[in-house]
Amino acid sequence: MVDVIVTTAGGIEEDLIKCLAHTYLGDFSLSGKELRLRGINRIGNLLVPNNNYCKFEDWLMPILDQMLLEQNTQGTRWTPSKMIHRLGKEINNTDSVYYWAYENNIPVFSPALTDGSLGDMIYFHSFKNPGLVLDIVEDIRKLNGMAVFAKKTGMIILGGGLVKHHIANANLMRNGADYAVYVNTGQEFDGSDSGARPDEAISWGKIRTDAKPVKVYTDASLVFPLIVAETFALHADKLTAAQKAD
Repeated sequence: MVDVIVTTAGGIEEDLIKCLAHTYLGDFSLSGKELRLRGINRIGNLLVPNNNYCKFEDWLMPILDQMLLEQNTQGTRWTPSKMIHRLGKEINNTDSVYYWAYENNIPVFSPALTDGSLGDMIYFHSFKNPGLVLDIVEDIRKLNGMAVFAKKTGMIILGGGLVKHHIANANLMRNGADYAVYVNTGQEFDGSDSGARPDEAISWGKIRTDAKPVKVYTDASLVFPLIVAETFALHADKLTAAQKAD
């Protein structure tokens, strides 16, 4: 029931890393200095040991080597979405969102794929085995094209920032999304796109003027599962039965 996903570099790499090693529940108020001395990184109230990223590097480097080989010998033109598709295949773990995206051939776009540990690994790899190219132009053509040729579009945007704008801007190409739900805690007065209300997107043509968009001011990790339970999940059994019938 999902046609496309847009996410951050962190949204990709932490999904893959959790399949390789544990992330731990901590606290927002833990001392950064103490954590640093113990080799632990804090993501909000989550704790990720340095060793997790070492395991990620050990897993990822051979895949980057193979991608470069295919680029040089088969003429493969890699894009961030093609790379994510490959990583979803290689992780081969049902705990991964991107494994399921691979299995169901759902394209995943990440316009700032280098903004995180993945970018670090690509940087390190460029010294060890240089030459890998990721084409962002092909990805923006594909994403915008999906929006332009869709009969209708609906946006479910969790959080904000670059991902929120990338999704909305693709819908500008078709004079606006038909449906939109924002779930984030951003406030409009700070001037960020994260805090922008749906009405601002209507002014740009990113949401249609006759749409009835909703913004929910809350933590997406708490509320999105409830939204899924009352919408997508209610139809899951019917959808599975229909797919089997096909």
